[in-house]
Parts: sequence; structure tokens; C-alpha cells
Amino acid sequence: MNQDKEHLLLLAIFHYIVAGLAALFSFFPLLYTTIGAIFIFVARHGTPKPGEDLPPEFLGWIFVGLGSFLFLLGIAMAICILIAGRCLSGRTCYSFALVMACVECLFIPFGTILGVFTIIALSRESVKALFSTASAPG
Repeated sequence: MNQDKEHLLLLAIFHYIVAGLAALFSFFPLLYTTIGAIFIFVARHGTPKPGEDLPPEFLGWIFVGLGSFLFLLGIAMAICILIAGRCLSGRTCYSFALVMACVECLFIPFGTILGVFTIIALSRESVKALFSTASAPG
């Protein structure tokens, strides 16, 4: 039982680390947003040189929309991983932690490793008992 608590604590710490990495990497799509904003600015205010075409404005809006969407998706995923780590450390929300472990398996390589180890740990009966006793009142 004590070893299961240690495993859950370690998994929670690694979830916090992966959440931080996910939040960091979610800022990269903002480069697309910046490029899109530059395209929009050039299309509206630029003066073309002879024989040169300006990029169309709708291309800039596609870049802005896609970059913003990917940024928000990455931040939402980082927050969910952080919440899953909190659930593991507090031994609550077993279902949410298990679902997030499955979703994390899509993010190669750190998410896959962490997701697999979390699924293995959460599938043990002794860990399930820890979650059920932690959520019981009293």
C-alpha cells in the first residue's frame, strides 16, 4: 500500500513536469499567428513593387486562426494534465486520471511514457482501493 502511494506521488510529479512542457510547447503555434498578422498587415498597407504580388489577406487569417486554435488547444491540454496530476496526488477522480492517461499516450515521447505508466499503476486493484478510500466520506 505504501509503495502504491509513492508511485502515485511520483506520477503526480511527472504529470506536473509534462504539463509544464506542454504549456511551453503550446507557445510555438503563436509563431503562425505572428506570421499571419504580418501577412494581414502587408496585404492592407503594403505597396507592391513592379512585378511583385502581395500575399492575399485571407491567407493571413488562416494562419492567425490556426495558430490561435493550436495555442488554445495546447494550453487546455496542459491544464488537463495538471489537473490529472492533482487528482493522482489527492487520489480523487480516478476516471478522469485514467482518461487523461489514455489521451497523453498520443503525445510522443513524454506523454506516451507517462500515459503508459499511469495506466499500469491505475489498473492495479490496490491503487483502485486507495482511490475509493480517499473519496469515501469520513
